[in-house]
Amino acid sequence: MIDIRHSNDRGQADHGWLQSRHTFSFASYHDPDHMGVSVLRVINDDKVIPGRGFGTHSHQDMEIISYVKRGTIAHKDSMGNVEQLPAGEFQLMTAGSGVTHSEFNPSTSDPLEFLQIWIMPDTLGIEPGYQQKRFEPRSGLQLIASPDGRVGSLLIHQDACLYQLCLDAGQSATHSLEVPRCVYIHLISGAILVNGEALAPGDGATVKAVDTIEFVGTANSEALLFDLP
Repeated sequence: MIDIRHSNDRGQADHGWLQSRHTFSFASYHDPDHMGVSVLRVINDDKVIPGRGFGTHSHQDMEIISYVKRGTIAHKDSMGNVEQLPAGEFQLMTAGSGVTHSEFNPSTSDPLEFLQIWIMPDTLGIEPGYQQKRFEPRSGLQLIASPDGRVGSLLIHQDACLYQLCLDAGQSATHSLEVPRCVYIHLISGAILVNGEALAPGDGATVKAVDTIEFVGTANSEALLFDLP
């Protein structure tokens, strides 16, 4: 079974300095039919104007992943991390027992575009943590985060895996799915078929109750795939 979430159906927020599209209910956007998929709670597609950003604010008991599509995030947190997160890098922050942080677009001329992703952890109140890594893009599926940190992936405190999917036009990849697990795929750019169903940029799809998922690039494409309990 596949359930497509079209880009234009997502929630929308316009704060002037921030334009955001919400795949799932977030802040003032509430849709009881779209509260998340399994432990995947938030995918926000954010655009921040030069010189602006999110001031210091707090989080608790959430695995927060940021992926920069364009520009750079200037990050500062209560764990003492002061980092630059450029396009193509992944950041995973374990909020755990509590953390404060800020995220700004340090450029004076270029916009910042990034995905902010929240995954609910399997254990509450753990020690906060910070990870950041660049994964060189390669064709097919590449593991980005996993519960055991295998093959150099980021460590996430949940029985979930995040993959980056990169396909050129005409290329394909498959992903095996163990019942009763499910997959959510979010298309960043390009165009793909997911078990024959077409996705455009910003679209997402929940896939479950199948043994194998086939992805075919109908253009040069990039997506994120979440394998969820």
